[in-house]
Amino acid sequence: MQLKIMPKKKRLSAGRVPLILFLCQTISALEVPLDPKLLEDLVQPPTITHQSPKDYIIDPRENIVIQCEAKGKPPPSFSWTRNGTHFDIDKDPLVTMKPDSGTLIINIMSEGKAETYEGVYQCTARNERGAAISNNIVIRPSRSPLWTKEKLEPITLQNGQPLVLPCRPPIGLPPAIIFWMDNSFQRLPQSERVSQGLNGDLYFSNVLPEDTREDYICYARFNHTQTIQQKQPISLKVISAKSSRERPPTFLTPEGNASHKEELRGNVLSLECIAEGLPTPLIYWIKEDGTLPTNRTVYRNFQKTLQIIQVSEADSGNYQCIAKNALGAIHHTISVTVKAAPYWIMAPQNLVLSPGEDGTLICRANGNPKPRISWLTNGVPIEIAPDDPSRRIDGDTIIFSNVQERSSAVYQCNASNEYGYLLANAFVNVLAEPPRILTSANTLYQVIANRPAFLDCAFFGSPLPTIEWFKGAKGSALHEDIYVFHENGTLEIPVAQKDNTGTYTCVARNKLGTAKNEVHVEVKDPTRIIEQPEYAVVQRGSTVSFECRVKHDHTLIATVTWLKDNGELPNDERFTVAKDHLVVTDVRDDDGGTYTCVANTTLDDVSASAVLSVVAPTPTPAPIYDVPNPPFDLELTSQLDTSVQLSWTPGDDNNSPITKFIIEYEDAMHEAGLWHHQAEVSGTQTTAQLKLSPYVNYSFRVMAENSIGRSLPSEASEQYQTKAAEPDKNPTAVEGLGSEPDNLVITWKPLNGFESNGPGLQYKVSWRQKDGDDEWTSVVVANVSKYIVSGTPTFVPYLIKVQALNVVGFAPEPAVVMGHSGEDLPMVAPGNVRVNVVNSTLAEVHWDPVPLKSIRGHLQGYRIYYWKAQSSSQRNRRHIEKKILTFQGSKTHGMLPGLEPFSHYTLNVRVVNGKGEGPASPDRAFSTPEGVPSAPSSLKIVNPTLDSLTLEWDPPSHPNGLLTEYTLKYQPINSTHELGPLIDLKIPANKTRWTLKNLNFSTRYKFYFYAQTSVGPGSQITEEAVTTVDEAMASRQVDIATQGWFIGLMCAVALLILILLIVCFIRRNKGGKYPVKEKEDAHADPEIQPMKEDDGTFGEYSDAEDHKPLKKGSRTPSDRTVKKEDSDDSLVDYGEGVNGQFNEDGSFIGQYSGKKEKEPAEGNESSEAPSPVNAMNSFV
Repeated sequence: MQLKIMPKKKRLSAGRVPLILFLCQTISALEVPLDPKLLEDLVQPPTITHQSPKDYIIDPRENIVIQCEAKGKPPPSFSWTRNGTHFDIDKDPLVTMKPDSGTLIINIMSEGKAETYEGVYQCTARNERGAAISNNIVIRPSRSPLWTKEKLEPITLQNGQPLVLPCRPPIGLPPAIIFWMDNSFQRLPQSERVSQGLNGDLYFSNVLPEDTREDYICYARFNHTQTIQQKQPISLKVISAKSSRERPPTFLTPEGNASHKEELRGNVLSLECIAEGLPTPLIYWIKEDGTLPTNRTVYRNFQKTLQIIQVSEADSGNYQCIAKNALGAIHHTISVTVKAAPYWIMAPQNLVLSPGEDGTLICRANGNPKPRISWLTNGVPIEIAPDDPSRRIDGDTIIFSNVQERSSAVYQCNASNEYGYLLANAFVNVLAEPPRILTSANTLYQVIANRPAFLDCAFFGSPLPTIEWFKGAKGSALHEDIYVFHENGTLEIPVAQKDNTGTYTCVARNKLGTAKNEVHVEVKDPTRIIEQPEYAVVQRGSTVSFECRVKHDHTLIATVTWLKDNGELPNDERFTVAKDHLVVTDVRDDDGGTYTCVANTTLDDVSASAVLSVVAPTPTPAPIYDVPNPPFDLELTSQLDTSVQLSWTPGDDNNSPITKFIIEYEDAMHEAGLWHHQAEVSGTQTTAQLKLSPYVNYSFRVMAENSIGRSLPSEASEQYQTKAAEPDKNPTAVEGLGSEPDNLVITWKPLNGFESNGPGLQYKVSWRQKDGDDEWTSVVVANVSKYIVSGTPTFVPYLIKVQALNVVGFAPEPAVVMGHSGEDLPMVAPGNVRVNVVNSTLAEVHWDPVPLKSIRGHLQGYRIYYWKAQSSSQRNRRHIEKKILTFQGSKTHGMLPGLEPFSHYTLNVRVVNGKGEGPASPDRAFSTPEGVPSAPSSLKIVNPTLDSLTLEWDPPSHPNGLLTEYTLKYQPINSTHELGPLIDLKIPANKTRWTLKNLNFSTRYKFYFYAQTSVGPGSQITEEAVTTVDEAMASRQVDIATQGWFIGLMCAVALLILILLIVCFIRRNKGGKYPVKEKEDAHADPEIQPMKEDDGTFGEYSDAEDHKPLKKGSRTPSDRTVKKEDSDDSLVDYGEGVNGQFNEDGSFIGQYSGKKEKEPAEGNESSEAPSPVNAMNSFV
């Protein structure tokens, strides 16, 4: 048994406060509370509650604080190791430990260096019940090194050429954040053409004249120490050309056609592709054989960077970036592998057991590669720890059986692989404790009726106590049919009622004793607002009142609060709050809004709201256009049995002439309170002659209508009751249908009270067989809507009529309708059932109709049951699924679609009436011919080699016949995705594996594969695969420089140059003269020749030591750095240095001293320039 003691939880139990400690057998985050009042004698092994991170980078300018906090009973003592050996803090005057804590404070502010205390630290918390250990905490001071000195030469390029400005920041801890700015600390604009890479370099897909500037500056910000380092400015000059040759894209980064990226699970995967070209290429991303996760994919840097957050193993695969412009497209494939440091599947949880009980500690973790699990006890590897006979280790599980008090200890589980480790402490605490109930005695729970109530019974004990609840002094145990019992001991009353008021007793028992506690419940009436505030429109300067009457339980005190727009009322004497209403005098425009009345008791609250709209007062008296006032002085005259005259006096028309009067009546005898339309007369009339019905107690009212609308109704007239008369109409909707084979159910729609014309409304129901000579049979029934005639023959037509009558007499002779007595099941099955198989999936069924007399009801149609008896290719079927097709009416044939080819079917036919189905015809069997098969279930290519591929497949799931063979067609695919010649191969039907040999190496092939029956080929399945690359063959590829034809060509060129030199030498010795410019042209240095506009090639760098100027179109090589003098000064040396002022958002708030900024050549010599540290923060 596993015992769990949980911390206090708060629950709003009908407005009350909190549950306290509770127990639960399901173990999660187990801990024993250390409430001294409650558990003074309860011991507990140590538990680490707080520790510093595993990789702890410290600020070398501040004291080092290594945290280690733990709890336990008795309080634990602490010790430390450093680099695997005991760390004696008493011998180091700079190291102190906080009282009642294991936290170390190393005072390096006064003396000492942070580098002295680099290392791996581990804390141990120990008491008499065991020892818990912390993670290995690696202490490293942060570093923000300076840029190395370099001399940067100006860069000159022709318009349209690509460029990479290297940053190469110094390596710091943690790594620096890189950004490019100018001398004015303004961030350099970036776009699809110009952008910063992940490595910090600035990439130009093509340069433009506006890129010319002398202050391209790369900054490195080290957040941990709030310092910024600055690279020397780079000068760029772009020379305009008449026209720049457009070119397709090529990648600046990464290099080649493919690369590999490895990332850890849970991190952000960042993939980057930056291309050059003219016009500027655009970047697109796809994942081969998959889709990018839409909710975790982010594009940055103008689509050049793809980021996937919270990356997982499922994100491994090949990602392709495509660079495209008007002249072409290229792609680069990045193969991504996601590894994983260990992560928990199930971390070990603390165990509290009683003596003699069993339990387990489970430690399960996953990772890539799979982590190794090792156990320690009290910080010592379990293999060399003292033996415990109650303990047995089974891989990632420790099994305890028949534990004793000496079995208490703290166990550590370590899960590690090459990417990291997890360490978890879990203690086993063996206790023997009788039950204790932790809820306060005689707690009073007040709840609102119809709401749930929660009665607390927090308990503790070892072994785990059982809980029972009782109501009343001598009540029996409560059961779950009405109540809900929670594992923490709480009793839930789902819907509290008045009869739930009373005393409840909680009893906790285990083998060591019993404890009980009483609580009390009072159920209160809910609070209600019986008169709510209503919407009001008032004129400015007037007075408005909102009502709010509240009804509540008489034992509770209610308070009423008024709010305006969900806030407090304005502090203004114009607002007066009385007991049941709010009054606002001298209303202003800003008084408009929503006013809410909130009624509160200690247990519940309710609210109601109304909107106040303030309008401007009418400045001068003006005609009021409104609906008419109601008519008045209604009078009845000329009172006859079937008519009466009504007269009235019109109300004020409110400046809009009355167009008509509407007269309504109320029948107080039959429908009191409901008003019906009686008549309409023109607006010029004030009397109306009204037709009346017998036996009605009439009242009348009149409404006037004008162009604005209709008035309110007038007061009702005096009542006038007409005399009774015989009904003048009969019931409608008369029907005759049988519910059983031997009855006839006659139904009708009864007359309403107004139509009865007198008291004692009844109905005379009459019937006789349609085809017989019988007289009418009649019965008089009360005011109902149904009469059942029993003992009738099955499905016989009847003539029916229903006549209304009252105490005065009968209604006119009713109309005769025809009905039928009840139906019975058909007696005869369809005969002569024939089946015509149309094709492998369709059959046509014919049958002869049954005699009409045998149907014994209304013919609904015919129903075909058919099922697949057995398959020719699979004859053992455990379950036969019957299918049904119904054909309406008297049809004698039908089609059966959707049949399976090469199968045996059985069917029968039944006739259907309103009662149900008749007997089935004899079963008729038929078979479907063979069809074409479905596609093979799977196709896999395995074991690729240089010149062979092996195919494995599963047969079609639906062969639809006997397979005769497989057909395999395949063709190569070249690098431009063009298909080569198609090769056709036949494979025997009993094969599921085939090896193709003599294929081309490193070649992609596309395969088309399908099965065949005697009918023909089925659907195909396709797949692609690639043969492997022969490394030996690749290494044998010949370098052009070793080819004989190339060596001969070079020798010929050298010979021509030698002959040319000899001719020149002879001419010079003969004294030939030529112009100076011609001489210069003949000896011009090729390093300074301008590139031809139509050349399209880049110039090369001269030797590293001849310091010649760069050619046009050259790019800075990756292996050479040129730096400006005095570049090692940090920007924090300017102005106020690291103590400069910062806003909360990190922006710079220092002021310039007013001196003119020096030229870049003066470097960092000015002490009055502002510190740019925080200015950089606002850009990163």
